[in-house]
Parts: sequence; structure tokens; C-alpha cells
Amino acid sequence: MKSKNNIIVPPNIPIKAALKKMDEMGEKTLFVADRQTRLLGAVTDGDIRRWILKGASLNRDLSCVMNPRPLAFTENYSKDEARNSMVSLGIECIPIVDEQKRILSVIRWHDLFDKQFRKKKSLGLPVVIMAGGSGSRLSPFTNILPKPLIPIGEKPIIELIMDRFMFFGCKDIYLSVHYRSNILKAYFKDNVHNYNIKYVDEEKPLGTIGSLHMLRDKIKTTFILSNCDILIDADYSDIVQAHRDSKNDITLIVSLKHYTIPYGICEIKNGGMLKNIQEKPEYDFLVNTGSYILEPSVLKDIPVNKCYHATDLINSYIKKKKRLGVYPVSDKSWLDVGQWEEYQKSLRHFEAK
Repeated sequence: MKSKNNIIVPPNIPIKAALKKMDEMGEKTLFVADRQTRLLGAVTDGDIRRWILKGASLNRDLSCVMNPRPLAFTENYSKDEARNSMVSLGIECIPIVDEQKRILSVIRWHDLFDKQFRKKKSLGLPVVIMAGGSGSRLSPFTNILPKPLIPIGEKPIIELIMDRFMFFGCKDIYLSVHYRSNILKAYFKDNVHNYNIKYVDEEKPLGTIGSLHMLRDKIKTTFILSNCDILIDADYSDIVQAHRDSKNDITLIVSLKHYTIPYGICEIKNGGMLKNIQEKPEYDFLVNTGSYILEPSVLKDIPVNKCYHATDLINSYIKKKKRLGVYPVSDKSWLDVGQWEEYQKSLRHFEAK
């Protein structure tokens, strides 16, 4: 069993603070309790995600999003009942309480299931990874290697991305290649792997998604699109299900980013007179990670053999009032190795693991 202390929070903290705690502790569930640790509710990352999608403020109290009637067991709980509840309800954490509903401890998924037992859904969807860029922001590494082969730990980033998709049963990988593609192809030829790799060769740079027009007759189902320099540590089965439930043409996987301006921001009125000054304001944004879920019909809207970017397609779909949705993930669920500062963060992340 794991200590209860790191996942118990009071009901009056901001939702933003709870999300930060989830990120720091690597938790997906927090239990809300009073000062006597009496259970008041539970909050999951999914609860906060739905709150974000409503456009509601993250500065509201956590009690606004909590489930006030969470499942809990007493000390004499049955492990079989706990296992059945976790599987049937799709939960990973259950509190143990006494007669006064005070939280005594917490049982976790790995307390009840063998490490080999994985709670996942096999998607079997095709994946397209855009791996043709020159990676100029990672120079001088990319003067020698194509960006997808930049190492993170003992593997190149492209292999870590593919391993993540493999976990969800996605073996069919389309790699769109251009810059130093012969080196990338040689790597996979010389190394044993379980992926079914097919290459999409760009004869000239076609932008972030221009090469997708070559897949019109090859992909006939919902598919996943990813840049080659990002890793999303999230449940793709849940992302795809949300995409289908919303009947979206495209779902953007977005990350919640929090920024604090380290200065006083001045607001002026006509004539240059100071109207207001706001000291160190804070802002929250949903940032496009560069990973998407798409329907195959989207491929027909990619122009043939022209430079075309994801933003071009998205703006076109906004004008056409197509169904565009977003799926938020936490800041720490998104690793970006496309620039030096983020690359260093990714190295520290994997070293910590």
C-alpha cells in the first residue's frame, strides 16, 4: 500500500494547485478531506479535464469538480471486491476509511494486480509520424543525425514514441521522411523491432503535414498523427474514445501551460496615462502538442504535392465549421525534444525514471 498523505488535499485549494500536485506526484487521483482527514470526495485528472473543456476557471475551489460520493472500503475489505471494482469502474485508487470516514490508507492498482497485468485497450490504429524535418533547433546534433534519432537515454526519441504506440497495440507505423532519410532507414534495418514500418518519402519539404496526401488510398480508418520530437505520456485509448464520442474530424492533443509574467504589467489609456498596473500576472493556456487523432476523410483535404502545415488545415476546418476538438493532458505528460531547453528537461525526466 502507498502512503495516503501525498494524495489527500483540502476542498478549498484552487483546482490549478490540485493539478500541479498531480503532476508533481505522478498521481491521477486525489482524495479531498477535511482537517480530520474525513473523506469528502475524490478528483481525477478526467474530472479536471472535463472542467477545462467547459472553459471554467482553474482558480475555483477543488470542491467544484470533486465527486462527493467516491467509492471507499473499510479495513476488512475484500481484495476480490476491490479488484472487480477497479476493473469495472476503471479506477486505480481506492481509500480505506474507518467508521467516521477518516482516511486510513489507500490501495492502488499495483497492490492488487500483478505487474504484468495491464489495464489497457488495444487500439490497433495506424500511426503517422512526421519525421522529415531538418531539426535546425537541435543543431549541431542534427547536422549529423536526423532529428528522430536524437537519443533520450538508451533509445532515440522516434523509438520511444513508437514504443508508446506499441503499448496500445498500434504496430502499423507510417514514417514520413525527407532529411537524411537514408540514415533513419538504415537504423531500423539494422535493429530488431516489432513495428510494421512503411515509409512516405517526401521528394521535397512539404510542411508539417503536406505528405499526408500520399496516404489517401492507404489509411481507411481513424488514425493517430504525431510529430517526431514529442512524447505524450497519456492513455491513447481514452483519447481516441473521446474523439469518437465527440464525432470529431480532428482532435488536437493539447497541454495545459501556466505562465507567470515576472514583471508588473501596465495598462494605459488615451494620452499615455496609467490606467492600471498588475503585478506578476498569471495566465493559463492550452498549447498544441503536435499530436492529433484524425478521421481518414481529412486526407482528401490535403493538397497534392504542396507545402502544407497543420495550422493551414486547422484554420481551414474552422472556417468550414468542421468538428475540431481538443483533449487536454497535463504539462508533465508532454515531453518536447524539439529545442535544447526542452531536450535537457526530457533527459532529466528519463534519468529520474
